[in-house]
Amino acid sequence: MFLLRKQIQKRNRKRKISILFLLFFISGGLLAYWQRDWVKWGVSMAKGGLNVAFNTRPLEEVLKDPAVPDSLKKRIELIGEIKRFAIDSLGLKDNPKVYQTLFDQKGKPLVYLLTVAEKYELKAHPFYFPLIGTFTYKGFFNEEMAKHEQLYWESKGYDTDMGEGIAYSTLGWFPEPILSSMLYYHDGKLASLIIHEMTHGTIFVKDNHELSENMANFIGDYGAMRFLNFKFGKRSHGYKRYEQGKVVRIKLVKHINRGTLMLDSLYKTFSPEMTDKVKDSLKYHLIESILVKQDTLYKKNSKVSKFNFDKNNLPNDAFFVGFKTYNAKQNEFEELFKKRFKGDFPKFLNFLKNKYN
Repeated sequence: MFLLRKQIQKRNRKRKISILFLLFFISGGLLAYWQRDWVKWGVSMAKGGLNVAFNTRPLEEVLKDPAVPDSLKKRIELIGEIKRFAIDSLGLKDNPKVYQTLFDQKGKPLVYLLTVAEKYELKAHPFYFPLIGTFTYKGFFNEEMAKHEQLYWESKGYDTDMGEGIAYSTLGWFPEPILSSMLYYHDGKLASLIIHEMTHGTIFVKDNHELSENMANFIGDYGAMRFLNFKFGKRSHGYKRYEQGKVVRIKLVKHINRGTLMLDSLYKTFSPEMTDKVKDSLKYHLIESILVKQDTLYKKNSKVSKFNFDKNNLPNDAFFVGFKTYNAKQNEFEELFKKRFKGDFPKFLNFLKNKYN
């Protein structure tokens, strides 16, 4: 009788385990179906990441390849110098997995970045990702999938803006290659970009994408100036070009930031009784005015790039939200650096590491 009872209990335990496994399997399937769009996106991102991982070439191999022009080899070597400067002179994290390989984009964008914003409010729709937190944009390796999602959000009444990523960052968790497009940037832009991305790998601000990008922008810009002075000197063409460009960039940032405040003030005057047609008329009239007045920032016949726009296809709130993400807080970091730390970069960087890591 005792043995029979034990056999029954054992059989019941197996049955319970089987039932639990079945329930887990069904629940997982239902969850995957319910979140099928996120699952599909995750699979696409995994495929894109694997494509990059399996189609990169070690730099040693590239530098020995007689088919690669010497001019591009020099650009690769310069990236190595920038990375070493960022580690030795700025104190950024030394990650041996970063910029040790080259990925040939074959003239195509690597990633597409979708920003989604409220229609009459300068507020991004947040995208939440496990572990790394909330971002103001969503990235895609697949252009068709990016456009499909863009249409989805537009059908829901949101403003959208699609951009192209110029760098590939995993926050230092996985190998990050040099992208072939980087090799064609001028020295200052290249230094700023490399140092910007290395900042992300050094200091990670979770759930505050705007602060994170503004901090990386400030450090990238500061680091680029120091590297150009170290490598070429303040009298060099590269240093002067970047310095002059910086003056114009500061003017442009202030102008667009003022524009975002003007838009914000306009939206606060909108009442529930106003029709979308009236709101859109006021909104896009102001946006066109903001962009037209860019010309007052530049000297006549200036070759400095600015935001080109089509009057029949003006940017919307998503554009201004995206601009804010990278540029709204740079002055705060500059003031902190100069006033509190008196230009002492090691102390400034150590403060940021302790505060945000």
